[in-house]
Amino acid sequence: MRTTVAALLALIALAGCNMLRLGYGQIDVYAAWQADAYFGLDQAQRQEFNKRFDRLHEWHRHNQLPEYAAFLAATKERIQRGPTNDDARWVTEGVMSRYRALVKYASDDMAAMLMTVTPAQLETLKQRWEKDNRRFASEHKLKDGAEAQRRAATRRALERIREWTGNLSVEQEEKIAVLTAELPMNHRLRYEDRMRRQREFLQLMAQRDDPRKFAERLRQFMSSWEQGRDPEYQRLWEQWTRKQAEFYVAVYRMLTPQQRAAVERRIQNYIDDFTRLAQQPDKRADTAR
Repeated sequence: MRTTVAALLALIALAGCNMLRLGYGQIDVYAAWQADAYFGLDQAQRQEFNKRFDRLHEWHRHNQLPEYAAFLAATKERIQRGPTNDDARWVTEGVMSRYRALVKYASDDMAAMLMTVTPAQLETLKQRWEKDNRRFASEHKLKDGAEAQRRAATRRALERIREWTGNLSVEQEEKIAVLTAELPMNHRLRYEDRMRRQREFLQLMAQRDDPRKFAERLRQFMSSWEQGRDPEYQRLWEQWTRKQAEFYVAVYRMLTPQQRAAVERRIQNYIDDFTRLAQQPDKRADTAR
């Protein structure tokens, strides 16, 4: 389950964010809007959120974006050599380690904000979750049969790949459909796991008597999504992660030289964007002047 807090962190963590180039400088506005949508913040909370998020944003800009650029440069080198399954797993592990670094830095501010959340705001959160859960079930065709779920998974996979490669040939799409069908069907268990995480978050919010202990429990909760998973789902998740790595390596091998060049150009664009954004001045310093 992607909690609201995780979603806000992901907004500034993920290289693939469509709003990166034009929106990174305005992400504080978007983050505040999202926090308000999920919790219904009052004026004092909005001001406090903005202050804390600005601090996170500037730290991320100057400390994390250069590191992301180096990580993507190393990723590009691996792709140019011809990616392997180990390379795909290396990328996945690299993304998770950078997410955990973000959680480690932000968790105290996250906890301080969550300490102010009222019971009425938790009801707002649950209502928003219900909407998100319905959307997840609809997108993954959970009420339909296995065939409908596989078609939906194939459609999502093709959309993600086209974002990086451009148009695909009919033959490529057919091969990708075959590869997608070989991935484990984990959508129902993913849905159940996100529901578990939502319940655990609410349980965590009921244990806010000690701010220091709450902050530590929140940090652990945000960093260790796998804790408390159903053993069947954990087994399937590990299998799916391994198969997903093999899937993308197989897809890359069927790309044309032009499509591979498009992938490399997009990675380089992100490297350039991260480098440029990291060099921009601190917004708070500009305001002070």
